[in-house]
Amino acid sequence: MSTASEPSNQIKDLSELRLSYQRGELHEDHVAQTPHEQFLLWFNTALTGNLHEPYAMYLATANAQAVPHVRTVLLRGATQQGYDFYSNYDSKKGLDLAENPQAQILFYWAEYEQQVRISGRVEKISEIESTAYYHKRPRDSQVAAHVSTPQSGVIESREALQQRFDAAVQQFEHVPQLDKPNFWGGYRLVPDYYEFWQGRPNRLHDRICYQKQDDVWQIQRLMP
Repeated sequence: MSTASEPSNQIKDLSELRLSYQRGELHEDHVAQTPHEQFLLWFNTALTGNLHEPYAMYLATANAQAVPHVRTVLLRGATQQGYDFYSNYDSKKGLDLAENPQAQILFYWAEYEQQVRISGRVEKISEIESTAYYHKRPRDSQVAAHVSTPQSGVIESREALQQRFDAAVQQFEHVPQLDKPNFWGGYRLVPDYYEFWQGRPNRLHDRICYQKQDDVWQIQRLMP
């Protein structure tokens, strides 16, 4: 007989679980003229707001057969030219992007009841930029980039992974500066669409999108 302290193997009824969002509002008359400016307004607020990893973002890709994959990565650069992240080129995301460079990133800051979606084409950043960032990483992270390949490949155990890492640490012990692996580097999502979502009461959420038409950003309100 199960007791109250034992985990249940059934999900409770979720139909009544919901929040009424009250934190803010978003008007098309008050947003920045360019989407990157608007992104920075929200992002910098999140950065200074003591949130947990506000620079974490969901990255959605799809391969040539339109099979989607989504995962969390870290934003490592943000300019009007695009939004940067780093990965193993032979990873699932890397293989997807080699076949289909269209992708979308999503930020969700629950404490502010805000979400930003950005779509566009992804391209590799330069080797110079990738190498410069690689050498800014902690030494153990640099070593791990050499070890964790092919990323998403099957490995027999956690112990085997640790052994590979320990062997690499010993191998590189007297190497003052590691070379960036040629299978690892940066990507940049070059945006052509943004959507800013602000939670509102009664599910009447504010959704403002920016879409590029003839090199001009058009601002529109979307139905919630």
